Amino acid sequence: MLRTQGGNSKPNVIVIGAGIGGLTAGALLARRGYRVLILDQALVPGGCASTFKRKGFTFDVGATQVAGLEAGGIHHRIFLELEIDLPAATPCDPACAVYLPGESEPINVWRDQARWQAERQRQFPKSEPFWQLLATLFKASWAFQSRNPVLPPRNLWDLWQLTKAVRPSTLITLPYTFLTVGDALRAYGLGQDQRLRTFLDLQLKLYSQVDAEETALLYAATALNVSQLPQGLFHLQGSMQVLSDHLVEALNRDGGQLLMRHTVEQIQVKNGKATAVHVRNQKTSEVWTEPADCVIANVTVQNLVQLLGENAPKGYQQRVEKLPPASGAFVVYLGVEASAIPPDCPPHLQFLYDANGPIGENNSLFVSVSHPGDGRAPSGQATIIASSFVDTRQWWQCEDYDALKQRYTEEAIARLGQFFHLTPETIRHQEAATPRTFARFTARDRGVVGGIGQRISTFGPFGFANRTPIKHLWLVGDSTHPGEGTAGVSYSALTVVRQLEAGF
Repeated sequence: MLRTQGGNSKPNVIVIGAGIGGLTAGALLARRGYRVLILDQALVPGGCASTFKRKGFTFDVGATQVAGLEAGGIHHRIFLELEIDLPAATPCDPACAVYLPGESEPINVWRDQARWQAERQRQFPKSEPFWQLLATLFKASWAFQSRNPVLPPRNLWDLWQLTKAVRPSTLITLPYTFLTVGDALRAYGLGQDQRLRTFLDLQLKLYSQVDAEETALLYAATALNVSQLPQGLFHLQGSMQVLSDHLVEALNRDGGQLLMRHTVEQIQVKNGKATAVHVRNQKTSEVWTEPADCVIANVTVQNLVQLLGENAPKGYQQRVEKLPPASGAFVVYLGVEASAIPPDCPPHLQFLYDANGPIGENNSLFVSVSHPGDGRAPSGQATIIASSFVDTRQWWQCEDYDALKQRYTEEAIARLGQFFHLTPETIRHQEAATPRTFARFTARDRGVVGGIGQRISTFGPFGFANRTPIKHLWLVGDSTHPGEGTAGVSYSALTVVRQLEAGF
C-alpha cells in the first residue's frame, strides 16, 4: 500500500495515528524525502485536536487552544520548514479567567507580563517571590528547550544533543529537579495559602494532569508562564481542525499518504526490530501486513504495549502497568444563541464549584466559548464546550452508563447556567462525550486524555523516551517529553525526525 517515489532510496516509514504528533512527524519526514504512510482508525485526522459538526456548529473535540504559533514557537518553526502558512489565530487575553468557589470576580491570567504580575500580586499577596522563582526557572528551561535537547537520552547521539543544549544558565534548574510545586510553596511559607493552592491545582490539572502537590516544579514553571508574552496561547480561526488540515496538505504535497479508517492491530517485531504492521481496512475488513523500515507510534504508551503484545519488553510493560491511572474527560458541547453569552466573555474560563470537592468529576469545568466570526457557529449563535476530568474506571464499570451520562450532563449544564443564560430557548444543540466516547473515536486506551501525569517520576529526564526498547520503533505524542498539547506533541515529533535523520 505504501506508494514508492521514483529514485528514492530513503527508508519507508509507517506512522500509526494521525493525531498532531503523527501528522507532524509524517509531514516533516515526507518533506525530507522519506516514503511515509500514516494509518488511523478514525473518520478524520487530528485525534483529540479534531472537530465535528452539528446543525451548523463546529465543535473542537478536545483541545481548544494552541501554544507555539509565535515567532520561534514550535508550530512556527515546523510550518516554516514545511513551507506552509500558519493558520489564522487570535491571542487569548486573558489566557483563562479562573473563578474560585463563592467568588464572582475572576483571576485573569493576562498575556501581558506586567499586567499578570499586578493581577497575581493583588489576588495572592506575599506570593511574588514564588512567582519570580517560576519565572526564573521558565526563562532557563525555555532557552534550554529551544536548543532541541533529547529527553530522556537513549544513545550517544541523544546524549550529545542534550549536552549541546546545556549552558551555564541551564544549571540554575538542577537544584529544583526533584521538587514539586507543593515543595516550593512550603519553602516560601505559602503551604497553608489554600486560595493560592486551589488556583494552582486548577491550572496545573489542565496541563500536567495532576495537582500542585504532585506536579514537577520545572514542568510547572513552563506550564504557568507560557501563556504570557513573548509566547502565548491562541484561539484558531475556524476550528482546531485547521491545524491538521495544513499538515495533511503538506504531507500530500510531498508524496506522503494518509489512510483513515485503517486500524493497525499489531506491530510486527523480528530479531528485536519493528519490521511491519498488521492493518485492517474498516470499510472492507481486508487485513494485510505492511512492511516498514521504521515505525512511529502516535499512541499512548498503554496502547503501544498492546500493539506489541507478546513482543513488548517485560521491563517496559511493567513500567507502564505501574503508572498511576490517567485521567479521562467528560465534555458537554452546546450550540447556543449568542444571547446566552455574557458581554465581553473571555474565550476560556475555569470554574471550581466546591472548595472541598475534587478537581474534576463535574466539580470543576474548563470552558471554551466561541466568538463572533471565528467560524464555529452561525451568525447570532455560539458554541460552549465544557470539560471536566474524570476517573475513567467508573465509566467502564458502571451498571447504567446512559443514566450516569445523563446525570453528568444535567449537572454540568446546571452549573454552567450560573454564568451563562442557558434555557430551552437559548440552547440549540447539546451532546456529551465520556471516556467511552473518546475510546471509540480516538482509540486511546480507556479513553484517557492528556498523557501521563507530569510527576517527578515521569516528566522530562525521567519520562518515556521517543526511542523505545524495540529497534526502529519510536513513540510520539503526549506520553513523551515535553507532554500534552499540540505544541508538546509537535516537539516530540520533531525529536523523532531528527533521530531518524541521524541514522536509525
